[in-house]
Amino acid sequence: MTDETRPALVAEHVDVTFSAGFGGRIKTHALRDLSLVVGGAQPAITAVVGESGSGKTTLMRLLLGFQSATAGAVRFGDVALTEFRGAAALNDYRRQVQAVFQDPFDVFNPFYRIEHPLVAPLVTFGLARNRAQALDLVAEAMAAVGLRPSETIGKYPHQLSGGQRQRVMIARALSLRPTILLADEPVSMVDASLRSTILESLWQMNREKGIALVYVTHDLATAYQIADVILVLYGGMVMEVGSARQVIHAPRHPYTRALIDAVPSPDPDVDWNLGDGRATGEMQGLPSAGCPFAPRCADAMARCGIETPALYRTETDRATACFLDEGPETTTAAKVQHSVGIVPVQIEDKAG
Repeated sequence: MTDETRPALVAEHVDVTFSAGFGGRIKTHALRDLSLVVGGAQPAITAVVGESGSGKTTLMRLLLGFQSATAGAVRFGDVALTEFRGAAALNDYRRQVQAVFQDPFDVFNPFYRIEHPLVAPLVTFGLARNRAQALDLVAEAMAAVGLRPSETIGKYPHQLSGGQRQRVMIARALSLRPTILLADEPVSMVDASLRSTILESLWQMNREKGIALVYVTHDLATAYQIADVILVLYGGMVMEVGSARQVIHAPRHPYTRALIDAVPSPDPDVDWNLGDGRATGEMQGLPSAGCPFAPRCADAMARCGIETPALYRTETDRATACFLDEGPETTTAAKVQHSVGIVPVQIEDKAG
């Protein structure tokens, strides 16, 4: 399969709403009008950043097909995930779109040796004829992520460190020859000394093997290190999206600026800019109308609590959902990705 024939995973104007209370009267908007492209002819690394409750996990579940959209659609190639027909098409999607999750221990059954969850899918997907061939592929994938197969295969999960277990999960995904990898906080539960090693493995998978990556994190520093594009989520809505350099070095949205200002400086002579905590506190009681960040925004205007801002293009490779940047051209995160020159896929406008 060449880069030109690799299907893209596309979310088109997706809403995800959860209902609670008697008769489902309480509505929670987990995602709001989100468009995103992953993979395709020019695979890239897209970091999705935001606080707990911002919609990152819902987005992951949506892209994996575990969560249905209330509005909009998610498609892989030309087919919506809800329209897959037959086991062969679904298995192909499951093989090509792989995931690495946050906790490298919970994903393993403690009664099986570490290679069991790697060997089984290789046989299931027809990538290996037998266990011996599967073990050869497993050993090759482990070596690619910096593990020594002779010291890893045959061990039980509790006999490996957290960093080793996480790299085993990356090796599992790599062994299936995916075109897309969805990584949900893959380094948040490992030692700081191992984070760079794991991130380097992910970066090399993208650059050397052409595997598109969605890197979900709350850590702006690692997002900047690894990503081509950064998408900032708050209350299920895209606050800002653009090239990693633009978003980190010259943030425009008040929420993005608050996230960056709250990162402690490595210089002991520079005070931590934490303000009063209002802009980066726990997400609670999001408004049902207007900008979800308005109650915590120091720049909020009266209209922010009533109208929902569109995603306004501010530069070729940047857009923000803020009335401070209101302009004639509205866009989507997917179109900004295209403008950065990474994902040559067009998303149809709602009106179209």
